[in-house]
Parts: sequence; C-alpha cells; structure tokens
Amino acid sequence: MSVTPENLGDLSRRTLLQRAAAAGLLATPAMGLLSACAGSEPEKSDNGGGAKSKDNPFGVKDGSAVKVVIFNGGLGDQWAKEDKVIFSAKHPNVTVNMSSTQKIKTEEQPKMATQPSDLIMNSGADIMDRATLINEGAIEPLDDLLTAPAWDSEGTVADSLLPGTVSDGTQNGKFYVVNVAFTVWGNWYNAALFKKEGWQAPTTWDEFFALAPKIKAKGMAPYVHDAVHGYYPRWALLASIWKAAGKQAAIDIDNLKENAWKADGILKALEPWEKLVKDKLLLPGKLDHTQSQQAWLDGKAAFIQVGTWLKNEMASTIPPGFELTLSDYWSHADDKAAKDVFASSGEGFVVPSKAPNKEAAKELLRAILSKAGSAKFAELTKSLASTKGSGDNVQDSALSSANALMKGGTSDLISFRFPDFYADLAKESENLSEELMAGRLTAQQFIDKMQAAADKVAKDSSIKKQTRTA
Repeated sequence: MSVTPENLGDLSRRTLLQRAAAAGLLATPAMGLLSACAGSEPEKSDNGGGAKSKDNPFGVKDGSAVKVVIFNGGLGDQWAKEDKVIFSAKHPNVTVNMSSTQKIKTEEQPKMATQPSDLIMNSGADIMDRATLINEGAIEPLDDLLTAPAWDSEGTVADSLLPGTVSDGTQNGKFYVVNVAFTVWGNWYNAALFKKEGWQAPTTWDEFFALAPKIKAKGMAPYVHDAVHGYYPRWALLASIWKAAGKQAAIDIDNLKENAWKADGILKALEPWEKLVKDKLLLPGKLDHTQSQQAWLDGKAAFIQVGTWLKNEMASTIPPGFELTLSDYWSHADDKAAKDVFASSGEGFVVPSKAPNKEAAKELLRAILSKAGSAKFAELTKSLASTKGSGDNVQDSALSSANALMKGGTSDLISFRFPDFYADLAKESENLSEELMAGRLTAQQFIDKMQAAADKVAKDSSIKKQTRTA
C-alpha cells in the first residue's frame, strides 16, 4: 500500500494524527470556520419525525434522505456499503446518499455551520479536531444512541460494544464520537515459520531472550520496529509500563502526579527494551512503518510490534503461507497487570448539530454497530469492529489471534491519556522513545527526562490541566 497519510490502515494511527492536528503538528485551517456554531442551539431536523418504535427508536421518517460521508483510507469503504444494505432492508423508503473521500476536513468542515452532512466519518490525516468540534457545539451528543435498542441483538447499543468504546467517545461527560473499529496492539510473528522451526512464541521477556539466539542463528533479527515515527515505539514502552507498574501508575502519569514516572515497576518495564537494543537484537537501519513491516514479511526479523491494521495495510505484499499472528506484549512473571491488553476503539463517526436528518444518522449508526454489520466489517477489513463478537466467525489467523487476545485479557484495557491531554509532552515522549530504541538513552535516563518534561507541564500555569479518574 502507499505510504501516504491518507492510507494509514488503522483507526488508532489516525487517532494519533488527530492528536497531532489538535497539537498544531499538522497543517490545520483556522477553526474559526466553526465559529457560527459556537454557543448556538442544536438545529431541529428538517425532516419532521416518524413514529417511534423499538425498530425505529429515533422516529426516522419515510421519504426522508440521509447524507453520509465515509473516510476511504486503509480500511476501504466496502464495509460501509454493506451497512447501507442492512439499513435499507429495514428502512426501504429512506434514501441513503453515501459518498467516500480522504479529505474530511477540507470538504466537510466549511459546511458545519451551515448545511452539513448528516453523518461524517471523521478520520484520516485530514481530520477535523474533535475537541474543537465539541467545544464549539458543532457535533451532537449521542447518549440516546447508547440507550437505544441494539439493532439485531438483546439489550442496548451500549451493551453490544467492546470495553472502552464508550469512554473513548466521551468528553465532558457526554458521548459524542461513535468509534466503529477496534485496534489491538502487540508483537506479531509468522506462526508458519515458528511451527517449521519448532519455536514457541514467548509470553515473557525471559522466554524472548532465551529464544533470541536461536532466531539469530537462522540469520534473522529477533525484532524490528518503526524507527522513524516515535509513537510506534512509544506504544510498546507504555504497554510495558502499564503491565509492570499497573493501572494506577498510568493514571498518576496522566494526572501529572509528582514523581509518577519514578513509580515502582517502571524501570523494570523499560530495562528489557534497553537490553534488546544493547544486545543487538534489532534489525539495523532507520526504517519507517511500512519498511519495517515489509522487512518482517520478507523474513528479516521474527517479531514486530504494531496494531491490527497490519494485515490490511500490507495485504498486497504478504507472502503465500505467511501466518500473521498477534501475541501480547511480553511481561515479567511478577508484573502487576500482565494480562491487561493494549486495545482501543477508533474510526469515529460524528453527527453535526446542524445536520438536517439526525434521526436517520443515528439509525444508520445502529445499523453500522449491528452484529451483521460488524461481522461484515471484520470479514472485509480483517480488523475487529467495536461491536462484541465481530471477529468470531472470520477464518483469518491475524484476526483470530487478535480476537483471542482480547478474550483472554482482563476488563482493564491499557491506555494512556497524556498524549491526548498535553501536546508538548506527547511530542517529547515520542522523541525520547526514539532515543531509547536507538540506544542513545538508558531506561533510567528515559525515565528522568520524561519526569522532567512532565514537571515542566505541571508547573506551567498557562496549560489547562486535565484529570483522569479511571
């Protein structure tokens, strides 16, 4: 696939781009384009209302039309066309005008204050800043969607969603963003190669370091990673910190608690990464995401850490017989949260406050989150949807292994919020992650520098502080 930002193959890579946009790291037109929305009351639907029922909880009106814009990036848009079919089977007299683009902000933001589309998949490099949309009243709270009956299962829509999906879409106590995809991160390996060589995929750092010499003896590097974009290694480092030091350590880091980066377990979490570099277990070269992924597919390395967009992004170059298989990040035997999995939802839909047909927009979201719709999503994208059970019936090693990892984990999902909260701290963490993985920092030096960066933010009264409670 192309290495352009528009083709970034995963919800959470695009979440990173959203954070970058919010931090001013990407070129962003003045958000004053939304100023007409600020402080205004949400506009009532121009479509009137139909009769409400369990099958039509929002009162979608026959004869109305709903305009939907899909981000057509690494996941494509065929899955959305399938959702249109599902929706139309129940609402044959509602016209769904669906289009696809990679220029969400460019095409949709100028219309937000006047006549916006009804439902927008706000994703990709050209993304509208979520915080600004919410703060200016440009998008609709969707809490009533969560309490609506699920499309084709028992309970409510909220009941049907994977853990974290609701909180990921919530801000200021209200639910605004419906993330329809679910990314799982970890260490990928070729199960076919491991079977051939008689290798057992490690679950602990000790097992990895014991296996590494056998891998090197076959002329392969034990590990490869993206050495260009700092948020790639940061994912792995933060996952290790959570597993070793526990959830409370992550909460304290996010809340800028004094000496949070020096909590028990954090040095232990990072030392194996320092050892991996010092022992020359990394494939040499400053490779970016697709270059490192291709090197792994070419058999130059045994493991790579990345999210579940991997197969879709590299679909055109996966060798025959290559079994992409995801395993959890390695831990220590005495880690506080070894079974917690790094996963989150993404690919967010929003409903503009001035959308003329909010009722149909919400109803279409019910269809997208349905069991049938989410199963089609998983089948077509080889990625999990944010609806429970989406990957249960898909015969694919990559998706099956991610599904198994989720089911074997705890109810706590690994997550850090400081990259969302503080742009400068987020950037510094990326830079320092690169330095650690390049061998230019020790684990202790990484911790000291991160603590200093966090202290700087904490002491800066001009920076609005955010609080995480769970």
